[in-house]
Amino acid sequence: MRTKKEQPKQDFRQYNINFWKLVAGVFFFFVLLFTAVAFQLFGKLPSFRDLENPKSNLASEILSEDKKTLGTYYVQNRSNVTYDQLSPNVVHALIATEDTRFYDHSGIDFRRVFSIIFYNLIGKKQGGSTITQQLALNLFSERAHNPFKRIIQKLQEWITAVKIERNYTKEEILTMYLNTVDFGAYNTFGIKSAARTYFNVTPDKLTPNQAALLIGMVNGPGIYSPINHPDNAINRRNFVLKRMADENFLSEGQAEEEKAKPLGLHFNPIDQNDGLATYFRAVLKKDIQKTFNDLSITKADGTPYDLDRDGLRVYTTINYQMQDYAEQAQREYMRDLQNQFNAHWRGRSLWKSIPDFKAILDKGMRLSDRYRMLKQDGASDEEIRTDFNTPQRMNLFTWKGSIDTTMKPIDSIVYTKLILRNAMMSMDPTTGYIKAWVGGDDFEHFKYDQVKMGTRQIGSTAKPFTYAVAIANGMSPCMELPVEPVTIVTDGKAWTPYSPPKDNVYSSLSLRKALAISHNWIAANVMSQVTAVPVVNLIKKMGVNSPNLQPYPSIVLGTFDASVFDMTGAYSVFANHGAWTEPIYLLRVEDKNGNLLYERKPKVVVAMDEQTAYVMTYMLKGVIQEGTGWRLRSKYGLTNPIGGKTGTTQNNSDGWFIGITPQLVTGVWTGCEDMQIHFRTTELGEGANTALPIFALYMKKVYANSSLGIKKNVDFDPPKNGVSITMDCGAYSQQQQQKTEVDKQLGF
Repeated sequence: MRTKKEQPKQDFRQYNINFWKLVAGVFFFFVLLFTAVAFQLFGKLPSFRDLENPKSNLASEILSEDKKTLGTYYVQNRSNVTYDQLSPNVVHALIATEDTRFYDHSGIDFRRVFSIIFYNLIGKKQGGSTITQQLALNLFSERAHNPFKRIIQKLQEWITAVKIERNYTKEEILTMYLNTVDFGAYNTFGIKSAARTYFNVTPDKLTPNQAALLIGMVNGPGIYSPINHPDNAINRRNFVLKRMADENFLSEGQAEEEKAKPLGLHFNPIDQNDGLATYFRAVLKKDIQKTFNDLSITKADGTPYDLDRDGLRVYTTINYQMQDYAEQAQREYMRDLQNQFNAHWRGRSLWKSIPDFKAILDKGMRLSDRYRMLKQDGASDEEIRTDFNTPQRMNLFTWKGSIDTTMKPIDSIVYTKLILRNAMMSMDPTTGYIKAWVGGDDFEHFKYDQVKMGTRQIGSTAKPFTYAVAIANGMSPCMELPVEPVTIVTDGKAWTPYSPPKDNVYSSLSLRKALAISHNWIAANVMSQVTAVPVVNLIKKMGVNSPNLQPYPSIVLGTFDASVFDMTGAYSVFANHGAWTEPIYLLRVEDKNGNLLYERKPKVVVAMDEQTAYVMTYMLKGVIQEGTGWRLRSKYGLTNPIGGKTGTTQNNSDGWFIGITPQLVTGVWTGCEDMQIHFRTTELGEGANTALPIFALYMKKVYANSSLGIKKNVDFDPPKNGVSITMDCGAYSQQQQQKTEVDKQLGF
């Protein structure tokens, strides 16, 4: 029989044995669990190849010719940086806050693990993951919420962290981590996007307090958001600055000085509808996707590239500053022109003044997103009309910025139909490189691109094509033709163009003067002599591909449709010695590692001889010097060598101006969405009033910036072999008199 003294000893010994059995059991269970995880019984672990190519959604970056970021394509707004592009402040803030022993461990900091267990036991919750473990979680999994699954995931993170440490340097690990972190606002991922979004700087420029703010957001981008919770953000930033001082990355004095600073945000949220060249970026994306599909350009595993996820670098010809100038010019003048348009229609009934206005509205309603959504929900036509006549909160475009208002949806369609649309493209005629692309008024409200996707009648901007054929046939710009009606019969059908009475005060006009004032009868006379087929052939050689471009004499007045893209490219032939250099905007595409995936070179076609092109520049300069483009000189002071042509279509539905200089060719179009809605007078609706001023404002800005290299006083180069066509009208007149006398003497 055991004594009372022996009983506690026996019990203690038994408890001791049971405790160590439990410890051993837990240890062996942990070993077995770890082994099972290592052998991937609970899920696949990243392979070495996965580690070399971590799967993270990287934004593809669109770069201008001057290497500035025009925008990005993304699911997650993430762009990578290299270690040497990081400010030391960012690295110091991260290490001081997240992993002070980062340079001493190999992925798992066991000393920290055991200290964290102690802190959690006494109620002080602490995180035990190293930077490398956090990277493993960011790259390869999402945090599990089930406790058992989280334990398995933690072991997977440990194994992955060790693999990462074996395959990457500490600097590479830091960089990868900073490239994958979520920074909250507007889907911002990675330090590069965060620096641009919150401070509008690059990561290498981040100051200690800026770096501390961003690193402070790492563990709680929502609660520590400087936008939504500025007090939390300041407290968290100051904590990070304190940790930087504790770890001797800052002195105590520096830390206190940085803490005293305000947040100093320069909030620049990145949205795919914001920024420069929004229409261009949308067209570019579709172009790249089509090109990659047509040429079967795929990744090594055969899967297609994803512009929103694969971090491609897209190099374009767009000049960042010139693009900005083009958009500024549009906004500046279109505000004024819209006011002219609104005043022009104020007090007038649209239903009475515009034929089929009710049909226009009905079509607009049926094409709207609201109509489609209501139809999908099973609404009847009567219910849909009731909805469209019920006031709703909505956001509307104005040239002064978007506004929130309450309006009937049907009235918003009326409002939208009366918004003037505008598009513009500017290119280098020699290289074919497009420097600026303004596809519409506002991409958020109007998605349709009017530079390349949209086509409209081109009006009198078509006349130079016919005159170019005449010049190629030996006619001189000084050749005089009578001002009289012209009728051309084709296939038994007679065509006589209209000419405004104000243009018919002359008895005769030279070809140069007739083009300058855009005289219809003289243009028709020239067409009757050169015929339509050679003109159509030339237009096609100059890159204009229009389905309704047919060999009818009326094409001299621009009765066919074309895009700003094609017309600007066509006029570049005049400035480029007769050669059509294909307008291009995409130079090359590289993958995230800098490997070339695709490169584009422009096609070149000799459309006309050098002499014809040069004489046409002389003819087009006449438009500015003594014709419909006179405002460039008189109002805007552009007296340097510039040629161009205005265009106005029937009923003033479309206004055009295409201007040429030796280094830059620029096309501008303005009109409403529906051709039936337009200015009621030519004085207001002509291209000289609706399109030319935007060209003028743009060129003034371009010329004012000498760094762009667009020289103001450079003239068009004459042909190397000289010019045989007489352009001196005094000399031409003498030649004609001499010829007449000779003909008389010979009896002709």
